[in-house]
Amino acid sequence: MTSARAHPVDALLAWCRPVSTVRFVDDARAEAFERLGIRTVGDLIHHYPFRYLDLTRTPSLRDVSPGEDATVVGRVHAIKVKKPRPRLTIVEVALVDGTGVVLGVWFNQPYMAQRFVEGETVAFAGRVEMEYGFKQIKNPYVEKLGADDDPADVGRILPAHRATEGLTTNWIRRLVATALEDTGRIPDFLPVGIRIARDLYSLSSALRAIHFPATFEEQAAARRRLAYDELFVLQLGMALRRHKAVMERPGVGHTINGPHLSALRSSIPYDLTGDQVAAVDEILHDVSREEPMNRMLLGDVGTGKTVVAAHALCAAVDSGAQAAMMAPTEVLATQYADKVGPLLDEAGVSWALLTGSAGAADRRDMLARLADGAIGVMFGTHALLESEVEFKRLTLAIVDEQHRFGVEQRLALRAKGAAADLLVMTATPIPRSLALTLYGDLAVSYLRERPPSVSTTRVTRVADRRHRGEAYEAVRAAAAAGNQAYVVCPLVEESEAAQARAAVDEADRLATKVFPDLSVGLLTGRMRPAEKADVMRRFRSGELHVLVTTTVVEVGVDVPNATVMIVEDAERFGLAQLHQLRGRVGRGEHPAEVILFADPKTEEGRARMEAIVSTDDGFELAEYDLRLRGEGQILGERQHGMPELRLASLAEDADLLEKARQDARELVRNDPHLEAPEHGLLPLELERRFASAWTWVSSG
Repeated sequence: MTSARAHPVDALLAWCRPVSTVRFVDDARAEAFERLGIRTVGDLIHHYPFRYLDLTRTPSLRDVSPGEDATVVGRVHAIKVKKPRPRLTIVEVALVDGTGVVLGVWFNQPYMAQRFVEGETVAFAGRVEMEYGFKQIKNPYVEKLGADDDPADVGRILPAHRATEGLTTNWIRRLVATALEDTGRIPDFLPVGIRIARDLYSLSSALRAIHFPATFEEQAAARRRLAYDELFVLQLGMALRRHKAVMERPGVGHTINGPHLSALRSSIPYDLTGDQVAAVDEILHDVSREEPMNRMLLGDVGTGKTVVAAHALCAAVDSGAQAAMMAPTEVLATQYADKVGPLLDEAGVSWALLTGSAGAADRRDMLARLADGAIGVMFGTHALLESEVEFKRLTLAIVDEQHRFGVEQRLALRAKGAAADLLVMTATPIPRSLALTLYGDLAVSYLRERPPSVSTTRVTRVADRRHRGEAYEAVRAAAAAGNQAYVVCPLVEESEAAQARAAVDEADRLATKVFPDLSVGLLTGRMRPAEKADVMRRFRSGELHVLVTTTVVEVGVDVPNATVMIVEDAERFGLAQLHQLRGRVGRGEHPAEVILFADPKTEEGRARMEAIVSTDDGFELAEYDLRLRGEGQILGERQHGMPELRLASLAEDADLLEKARQDARELVRNDPHLEAPEHGLLPLELERRFASAWTWVSSG
């Protein structure tokens, strides 16, 4: 057993011992733990229960009500296996307690009948329903309590841990208790001042209470402390990274009242929205300081990020320097050159576009002019990261749709200048809590308002495929009015594995059978860059009436004349994707219509369709998506090595996240190198939680 007086570092390192060193863990159990991702003593102690059975007050089976989540206890009276039709097996286990009966029901799990013995005492936990005259719980959580009439576990709160073959919940419960006992007093990495200010349990108390709470109030307090830990360590890593990027590197104080910026402002033929004005002010304030800017411009579809970015580009050139603007695709990079380029022309700023499809002679000329400073702003794709691309003096890097780039790529562009300011942009609205988690090292500017020049009349509806003719009439009406339409398919070509519309075949069908009198084009990500550029040119010019495409148009494609969008198999797309796609229409002065052909088979799929129809606000949809899918799935898509959130919920713990962010930033402000004695264990905890991503934090 670890001594309670062991040095804190030694005690923490004891967590790194193999789980096989825990008493009663033999080779077979260690192998089973490996399947659960549990390799060390610390992993076992942090294997939290996924639910609790409240055996302190179990209602009689007569008193439990349909519609409530409950834990019921009774004796197994009967076990039945039914086969009402082919390929359907139903197992029913009847619990009795002298007052009534509750059935546990499993579908197509015949092996469940072998888990029970008549007469044994069992607890079922789950949602109680009334069907066919009986109270029942479908697929209940099961806890065996013994064969006697007064099992020892009744009267307790019983934790349920995720188990696996060769490791029952009972055994995991026993081994967690053993590990906690052998570990002794667990040293607390959290400074005592924060614990007192936030009224948090000690780490040792929290870990014991999360596994074996005496009351649910104790469990809630333990969960709060451990959820705070997850959020605090994440925010601390972000704060350290931000400090290293911003405070420890000499930056450039840009001019924010120069002639190019002034000319840009004079040339814009409309008033900026309030959000745009605020974002411009925040960005210009950042670039005017000597510390490098680390900011994100987070805007809903059609809120005008490009004109905001143009102000920063002009400030860089006014300072005798250069700027780069990198986009993830050639279509998007070209789009920015087409939209921002004319603004820069009006402001007297020289610019160029570098993509992978640039000809050799043009490329050599551009790179020479870039190296000698003749080009002030360079737009481009990943091609900007190539070693032969050299700037004379790069002081501003703008990365659009930055989540499509890795951290290394973002830093590689920035590294082409001496501590260049960084502005990352995205048109994918995300909730504030998620922004603070994913991009906590960045200050955030928000754009929610759409400019008056953009149509606010955009209707989205879900349609049955039987009404396809009505959708096609909407396309014809748009073409007759001089407008255009998108038809979006989930696949490029037909696939036997996925029964869904494919763009290549759909373009051929629409051109020959549905719209033979209209001009139909095709755009997919598999086409050569020159082909894609030509298709987009023809669509923008109005030469094409209908563009059949995939999600390649999800971001950045701006054709104000497009007023109708049909999305095939819309249930295959996420909420964010659907919102991005529909943002391609309604970008001009004409009302727009989005028609989603969908037949969702799941409750979540139906909920997505209802949500996309109910609101056109991207941030509202993002909050809904967070509640619907949970942060686990969303963070899993984007976190790239960030610490896992096991207990903290971004949807439910927004207040805790704000507190953790404040505490982490204040700590780094006062002790950026974590040298104070009370911060001695923080580096170990950061390294433990960030693991291989610790270099991402420490490298800045």
